[in-house]
Amino acid sequence: MPQTEDIAPSYPIPRAAGCPLDPPPLLGELRERRAVSRVTLWDGRTAWLVSRHEEVRQALRDPRLSADVRHPSYPFFSQGQVATRTMLESFLRMDPPEHDRHRRMLTAEFRAARVEAMRPGVQKTVDRLLDEMVAAGPPADFVTAFALPLPSLVICRLLGVPYADHGFFQRCSAVAFDRESTAEEIRASREELTDYLARLVASKAERPTDDLISRLVVDQEATGNLTRRQVVNLGLLLLVAGHETTANMTALSVLSLLRHPGQLALLRGRPELIPGAVEELLRLHSVAHNGLPRVAVEDVEIGGTTIPAGDPVLLSLTAANHDPRAYDDPGRLDVQRTARAHVAFGFGVHQCIGQPLARLELRVALATVLRRLPQLRLVDESLGNLGFRHSMTVFGLHNLPVAW
Repeated sequence: MPQTEDIAPSYPIPRAAGCPLDPPPLLGELRERRAVSRVTLWDGRTAWLVSRHEEVRQALRDPRLSADVRHPSYPFFSQGQVATRTMLESFLRMDPPEHDRHRRMLTAEFRAARVEAMRPGVQKTVDRLLDEMVAAGPPADFVTAFALPLPSLVICRLLGVPYADHGFFQRCSAVAFDRESTAEEIRASREELTDYLARLVASKAERPTDDLISRLVVDQEATGNLTRRQVVNLGLLLLVAGHETTANMTALSVLSLLRHPGQLALLRGRPELIPGAVEELLRLHSVAHNGLPRVAVEDVEIGGTTIPAGDPVLLSLTAANHDPRAYDDPGRLDVQRTARAHVAFGFGVHQCIGQPLARLELRVALATVLRRLPQLRLVDESLGNLGFRHSMTVFGLHNLPVAW
C-alpha cells in the first residue's frame, strides 16, 4: 500500500467540515512534509504545489515560472476555465515584457498618492451605506448591505461604469468565479460581461469622461498601444477583481473580529492599530485560496525539488501565509502582529496592482464600522449556518446576518 505522502491528493483541497475559516488541514500536512508536493488536478494531470512561505515568494519572483494562460500546460481549476481560456487573457496572465507594458498603463491610476486622494469619496460611501443599513433596522445581511456594494461603488466610480448595472455584473462574475459552473455557463456569463464592456468602451470612445476606461481609450487605444479588445479585457479584469476580493475580505474581517471580542476591543480602543490589523486579516484569510497557477518553462529547483520544464505549478498563498516558519501560531488572529510580508496580494512582478485601493477600502470600512456600531454582533454564532464560498475562486461569504 502506498504511503500517504506518496499520494497526490486532489486539488483544490477542501476545508475541514466545521472549520470553514481555517485552511484545509491536509494543506498544512503537505507543507510540513516538504516545501513542494504533488497534487492531482480535476482533469487527472498532476501539478507541483509550493506551500512554504519562503519558497512561494521565491517562486513568485522566478521568471522561469510562467503565468501565461496560453501555455498548453497551464493548470486550470475546472473544465469551464479551459473552455473559456481565451477570455481569461489579461496582463495578470502574461509574462514580461508583454505583462510589463500593459501594467505600466495602469500604474499611475493606482499610485499610493492617487489612491489616498480617493479617501474622502470612500469615506462618504462607507457612511452612506451604514446610514442606509442602520435606517433599515436590524437584522441585516452585512454582505448585501455593506461589504459588496462598497467596493462595487468605488470601482464603478473609478472605471466610469454605471453602478445601476451592478446586479448584472455581480451575477455574471459569480458564475465565472465558481468552479462548479459548466463551460457553457461560464462562456455565457463572460460573453455577457464582454459585450457589456465593449458597448461601454465604445460610448467612452465617442464621449470620453473623467474615468479610467476613458483614459485607456484616449491615451492607449487611440495611440495604438492597445487594441479595442485589450481595453475591454482590462476593463473587465478591473471591474470584476475590483469588487470580488475586497467585498469578501471585508465580510470575513468583520466576522473574524466579532468572533474574537478581545481583538475587537483592542481595535476599538486603539484605532491606530487598524492598518496593521488589515494586513493581519489579509494574511489570515488569503481569499485567493486556490493559489496562483504557473508553468515551468525551464527546469526550476524549489525547496530541494527540481520541477521539470513543462510541468504545471500551483503556488498556495493560503499555505504560505499560515506557514509557522514565517508566523508564530499562524492560525491565531493577532491584530498587533507584524504581517506585512504576507503574500495575500501575491509577490514580485505580478503582485496585485490594486492593493493600495483594497487597503484603503478595508481600513476606512473597518474603522468606521467599529466606531459607528459599538454593539454590532452576529445574529447566529454558528459558522455552520453561514454560506461560505467554498467552490469559488475567491473565498468568502454569501451572507453574514448581523444585528446591533
